[in-house]
Amino acid sequence: MTNLPFFTPYRHGFVRVATAVPKVKLVDPAANAASVLDLVGQADAAGVAVLVFPELGLTGYSIDDLLQQDALLDAVEAAIATLAEASATLAPLFVVGAPLRVDGRLYNTAVAIQGGQVRGVIPKSFLPNYREFYERRWFTPGAGVVGKTVTLAGEAAPFGTDILLRASGETPFTIGIEICEDVWTPTPPSTAQAMAGAEILLNLSASNITIGKSETRRLLCASQSARAIAAYVYSAAGAGESSTDVAWDGHADIHEMGALLAQTPRFSTTAVMALADVDVDRIRQERMRVVSFGDAAKEAPPATPFRIVPFDFVPPAGDLALARTVERFPFTPSDPAKLAENCYEAYNIQIQGLARRVEASGLKKLVIGVSGGLDSTHALIVAAKVMDQQDLPRTNILAYTLPGFATSDRTRSNAWALMKAMGVTAGEIDIRPAAEVMLKDLDHPYSRGEPVYDVTFENVQAGLRTDYLFRLANHNHGMVVGTGDLSELALGWCTYGVGDQMSHYNPNSGVAKTLIQHLIRFVAASGDVDAATADLLKDILATEISPELVPGAAVQATESFVGPYALQDFNLYYLTRYGMSPSKIAFLAWSAWHDAAAGAWPVGTPDAQRKAYDLPEIKRWLELFLKRFFANQFKRSAMPNGPKISSGGALSPRGDWRMPSDASADIWLAELRANTPA
Repeated sequence: MTNLPFFTPYRHGFVRVATAVPKVKLVDPAANAASVLDLVGQADAAGVAVLVFPELGLTGYSIDDLLQQDALLDAVEAAIATLAEASATLAPLFVVGAPLRVDGRLYNTAVAIQGGQVRGVIPKSFLPNYREFYERRWFTPGAGVVGKTVTLAGEAAPFGTDILLRASGETPFTIGIEICEDVWTPTPPSTAQAMAGAEILLNLSASNITIGKSETRRLLCASQSARAIAAYVYSAAGAGESSTDVAWDGHADIHEMGALLAQTPRFSTTAVMALADVDVDRIRQERMRVVSFGDAAKEAPPATPFRIVPFDFVPPAGDLALARTVERFPFTPSDPAKLAENCYEAYNIQIQGLARRVEASGLKKLVIGVSGGLDSTHALIVAAKVMDQQDLPRTNILAYTLPGFATSDRTRSNAWALMKAMGVTAGEIDIRPAAEVMLKDLDHPYSRGEPVYDVTFENVQAGLRTDYLFRLANHNHGMVVGTGDLSELALGWCTYGVGDQMSHYNPNSGVAKTLIQHLIRFVAASGDVDAATADLLKDILATEISPELVPGAAVQATESFVGPYALQDFNLYYLTRYGMSPSKIAFLAWSAWHDAAAGAWPVGTPDAQRKAYDLPEIKRWLELFLKRFFANQFKRSAMPNGPKISSGGALSPRGDWRMPSDASADIWLAELRANTPA
């Protein structure tokens, strides 16, 4: 059990890393060591655990033949001793670049310092000797150098490419280190380091800048972090380097599993630093899930086992705000370009999936229930596009509104307006007479005039609607298009069997409720519909989400029963995609949602939906989510076919999510209650 407070990332498996670019002073190791210490002090105050500096930062990279001057190399060793001594009172492990003499050879090295001593020295494996780089003129390649030691700051330190640094304590993590050119090779050393257990990979670089090169560097770092399932922390030389023949932009960034977490401004004339909280637990979880990662490690063991160099890192005491962006809507990014791209892809995945089912079945007609709500609206739009793609008339869509005891005039009129706008064959079947008969046959209290609106009363209506749709499909040689979404499936907010849980094919089954809304906005703004239809879609978006099954003056608001879809989609994503503990999900939700004014919102999010949630609310709705998610697996075990939409996953028992229908939520609830403050 951790002793760390709830409101610190270190309690929840995060490790704060930083990348820094000092303004280097050429051939002045003492001055450069002072600049390094200034930045390490800032990092220490910010709660950083790991900090990386540029390649050959203690001397400057661009000093050519001066690299082999004994006076300079002596000064480098003195500077390292100064840094080691000063590190005794600083928490972070920091890594600086330095030219070092070992066994009569000169190596381009990364020197890891922490806790008053040099923890390890890693030489650059691969030396560039092309274009503007001539490192073989001065250095010996480090590839294959293993098992050695070097004396620095008066003590022997491990030296070689076979070194991993492992932090112990309440927040353990493992670090691998490579230098610049190493990551440009077909088999970077960091690949083997990751397969040996390193979650955080550091790269000390002196890559110069030419037009377009920064994009290539970023792509390399991002792809290596994705391929190695790791964090990749990169620092490149910048201000102060010689501009005799090349220029330097000092760009440094931090990636995690392909995603950019933080970066420094380029072309700064002063020292810069960027930091981010790396989710080490998430990295471990993903490596466990992606079994091919373990298979690759088994098939390619290192020629020489890695030496694990331990060090103890003590996280800062007290609360610490999370230093990374957590999207409020993990299925719906806040970046406008990414949101537009996601909507385009989701929409076309749905169309492609339903079109293929129409083609394979040989059926030419689709039957769909249209309520005037979000899900059926979007499903109808998808169905219309499928007819267009298949060169079939939209009149082959048989769309029905099926009003019940609580259907409002607004949703009924919107359903009719939408069916007409889509050019489909529209109809209406009032289910109330059939419901009255069924309730009477059941001897339900409602049939005796009592205002009892229980689950039977609701499901009689939901079941009749589905029953009518299936019989209409039989009668017209068509298939029933489902409308229920991913969020409803997760929460079990659907009527099982003869109800809205069932259809012949459901294009919405992989789409979260929070994404459905943006898909409708996407269609409204796409030009595929006229202005009047776009206005209609906006009115549907503004309608309270409700099953409209219980009569009365007050609207039967779905979110008052199952919780805000914004939070429940968040819970769904992190539970099923990453297997996170409930207390960590609560911490992430609080980080994302406790301040409505902080961070970006997806374009088009209405002001009324830009809410904040405090920890007690988050905990309460997460507890409800866990109960409903586990209790309703039986509905998902029998769900119809439908396409997976997002990397967040789907809930099909034939795909992403498989669990027994009788599993208990007890240990998840216990973890949430034990580890989340009230």
